[in-house]
Amino acid sequence: MMQLANFRSEMSEELKLLLQYWMEHTIDTKYGGFFGKIDEQNSVHPDAPKGSVLNSRILWTFAAAYNTTKNPEYLTMAERAYDFLSSYFIDPEWGGVYWTLDYSSKPLDTKKQVYASAFALYAMAEYYSCRKDESVKAKAIAMFETIEKYSFDPVHTGYIDAFARDWTEMEDIRLSAKDANEKKTMNTHLHVLEAYTQLYRIAPSELLNKRLRQLILNFSDHFIDEGSGHLRLFFDENWKVKPGPISYGHDIEASWLLLEAAEVLGDKLLVEVIKEIALNIAEAAIEGLDKDGGLWYERSEHRNELIKEKHWWPQAEAIVGFFNAYQISGDESYLKLSINSWEFIRKISRTLYMVNGIGVLKKIIRQ
Repeated sequence: MMQLANFRSEMSEELKLLLQYWMEHTIDTKYGGFFGKIDEQNSVHPDAPKGSVLNSRILWTFAAAYNTTKNPEYLTMAERAYDFLSSYFIDPEWGGVYWTLDYSSKPLDTKKQVYASAFALYAMAEYYSCRKDESVKAKAIAMFETIEKYSFDPVHTGYIDAFARDWTEMEDIRLSAKDANEKKTMNTHLHVLEAYTQLYRIAPSELLNKRLRQLILNFSDHFIDEGSGHLRLFFDENWKVKPGPISYGHDIEASWLLLEAAEVLGDKLLVEVIKEIALNIAEAAIEGLDKDGGLWYERSEHRNELIKEKHWWPQAEAIVGFFNAYQISGDESYLKLSINSWEFIRKISRTLYMVNGIGVLKKIIRQ
């Protein structure tokens, strides 16, 4: 199919452009790792804090890019990212990762956001596939064991969102200021699921199998609203649902991550069940699409108002999620939605280039 061939070609070319930008502009040669902030004028802020999630994403991205393309430049970047993450972000005393470092790579915010530890695990597991270094696998397994030791709820299942550096309780455990201050959140569980899926590929175990299955059940039993197909975002430790918006980006993201988790377990019956669930969630996410192909950010809980913002990450998830729905169903209408999302990104990037002169896809790659 010519349409698919063109789509693949455009994605491949865009991957090269995006990764080239990061290789040319983000490396901190003075203090190590990568700069914490580059603004919309492409100016580096060398004194900006360095975030654990951003650095884990850099590691995962270049490791995955190398595993796909075998470009040695990507492996070099992955090696740099891994060395920095393992040397500075991983807490040598208590385990897990610091939330942020200062510009000179010293611990700044030392809270243990499980979301961040999951991203680090996800990235290290992908990096192991590049290097086949047993010490990398050991660090990934140690991160899994730390999450299980401190965050897993043995009474009600699920994972508590955040802790102080020594894994004691803290009052404010929100991932960001806009989130509800609740013990269990969909977002953290989604990225624990994602990380455990990748770890299972390189280090399957009976416990990991059990936890992955339980996470899938957590989604079907608690996070997915059977009536609407959307995801519920916030819960207390007893799985009592709390008010929250509809997040269209998380809807479409969960649709494909749940299926990946089921597939890695090799359970054919579970895969078929999750395929149906994934399509239902993708259908629900269509509600958030604008006519220009972009995905709106969210719908508020209290006033049922559409938040008319188009953040970068829901657009990326829309491409992947709707393409996944096409792969499951063979329904070309999902393929069209995926391509429409890509066309929206291209249109926005061209507009930004003309207005600001700062290069292709700055809006999309800005962290």
